[in-house]
Amino acid sequence: MLNLSGLGLGYLLLRAWFLVALCWAATAALLVTVLPAEPDGPPTGLLVGYGLVLLLAAADGARRGYRPAATGLPVRPVLAAVLGLVLLAVPAGGAVAYGQARDEAREQQLLDRLEKVDAGVARADGKQFSSVEPQYRKALDGYRELAGEHGGSRAAGLVPDRLKAYYKSVAAPYHAKEYCAAVEPLTYLRTVPKRLDRELLGKLAGWPDGPLATSLLECGLQSLDDASAPAGEASDGELAELLRLFPDSDQAGRVVPAVGKEISAREKAVGGAEPCTATEQLRHLRTTAAGLPDGAGDALAEDAGDAVRDGVYACGVDRFEDKDFAGALKTLGEFRRTYKDDKRRARAGTIAIAAEIAKDRASAGKRLPPSRAPGGARMEYVITNDAPTSVEILYTGPVTGVVKLAACGDCKKYPSRASGSSAACKSGKKYDRSTLRLPAGSYHFLYKRGAGTVEAVGNHTSGARIQSGYTYTDCTYVIEGAGLPGGLELPSSAR
Repeated sequence: MLNLSGLGLGYLLLRAWFLVALCWAATAALLVTVLPAEPDGPPTGLLVGYGLVLLLAAADGARRGYRPAATGLPVRPVLAAVLGLVLLAVPAGGAVAYGQARDEAREQQLLDRLEKVDAGVARADGKQFSSVEPQYRKALDGYRELAGEHGGSRAAGLVPDRLKAYYKSVAAPYHAKEYCAAVEPLTYLRTVPKRLDRELLGKLAGWPDGPLATSLLECGLQSLDDASAPAGEASDGELAELLRLFPDSDQAGRVVPAVGKEISAREKAVGGAEPCTATEQLRHLRTTAAGLPDGAGDALAEDAGDAVRDGVYACGVDRFEDKDFAGALKTLGEFRRTYKDDKRRARAGTIAIAAEIAKDRASAGKRLPPSRAPGGARMEYVITNDAPTSVEILYTGPVTGVVKLAACGDCKKYPSRASGSSAACKSGKKYDRSTLRLPAGSYHFLYKRGAGTVEAVGNHTSGARIQSGYTYTDCTYVIEGAGLPGGLELPSSAR
C-alpha cells in the first residue's frame, strides 16, 4: 500500500534503494510528460502503463512485506496499513489537482477560441458588409459552437455579451445613419435566429425589424429625387420592400404621402429653370409609385405620368432656348411620338423643325419660331426637284413647315454647279414641285435627300429673304462627283 503512493515508500521502509529509485524515476517520467496539464489530458497508454507500474510495485511490496528481511524495521502491520492509506492521498490529490488543471486548460483554450472569434468581428467592423459577410458568418458559427457544445464553460457564458457587440458591429451603418448601407446587414441579422438559439439571443432576435424598416424608408426617401438612379431602383429595393416586409409599421404608413409630396414638388419644378431635370425625377417617381405593392401607388403613378407629359414638352422648349438643338429635336420628337392626342403636338413639331435646321444653321435657332403666322400678304415660293432622289425641305421663319418632293425618274446628276444652275428645272421633264405661300421675312431652309440611286448626297442648309411683291422659285439638283445638292439663287422673278 505504501508503494501505491508512486514514491516507492514501501521499498524505502525495506531499504530497497534500487527499487525506490525505479519508482521515483517512473513517477518523475510521468510528471515530466503530463505537466503542464493539457486540455485533452495525457495519453491513455501512458496512464495505463504507469498504473501497471504501481500495481507491480504494490504486488512486489506485498510479497516482500510478508517475507521481511532480517534488516527490516520492526513496524506493526496495522500501522503500515494505516500509513499506506494516508499516503494514498498523495496520488489521489495529485489526480484531482491534475484534473482541475486540465479543466482550467480547457477553459483557457475555449477562451482563446472566443478571443479569435472576437478578433474576426473586430477586423470586419467598419468595412462594407458585402465584402466581410463571410467573416461575420464564420464568427457566428464560432459563437454557436462555443455556446452549444461547451455550455457550462466560462467562454460560453460570455457569448451573450459578445453577441450584443456582434449585432452592434454588423449594424454599424444604421447607428451611423447610413441608411442605404444599413439595409443589407440588417437584412442579414434577421436571418441569425434561424442559425442560433433564440434563447441565447434574447431580445436581439427581434431587434433588427425596427431598424430595417427605418433604413428602408429613409433610403427610399433619399433616392426619390435621384434622377441618375435607374428607374424603379428605389421601388424594387427599398420602399416596396418596406411595404412587403412591414405593411403595418409606422414607417410603411409614411411611404405613399412621401412619394405624393415629392411628385407635387417636381411637378412645380417643371415650370422652373431646370424642367429636364424635374422631368427625369418625375419619371423616376412614376416608376417608384407604380412599383409599390398591392396598387398602393397607382394613383400617384398616374399623377406623375401627367406631370411627365408637361415636363417632356417643357424640356424640349428649354433645350431649344439653351441652343441644345440636337437635344431639343430628340425630346420634342419623343413628345410627338408618345402623346399623339396632345394639343401641343403641332407646336412641338414646329419647334422640332426649327431645331433640326438650327443644328446646321445656328441662325435659325436665335429664337423660338412664332406660335402664330403673321397676317398680311403672302408670296408664292415654288420649289421643284430636278434630282433622281426625293427631297424633304424644312423651312422656318415667320412661318415654319416642311414639304416633300418625289424623285425625278428621268433626271441625272449635273457635272458641275454651273451646269446645274443653268440647266436644272428647265428641260421640260416631269418634275415634282410644290408651291408655298409665305409671309415676307427671313427664312432658313434644310434640304434633306432621301435614299435612291444617287450615292453620297449630303443634306445642306441655306437662307433667303422673302420680300413683298415677288414670286420666288427654287430648284434642287445633284452635282456629279461632289455629291452635294444644289439650289437656284433667290429671288428669281418679280410679280
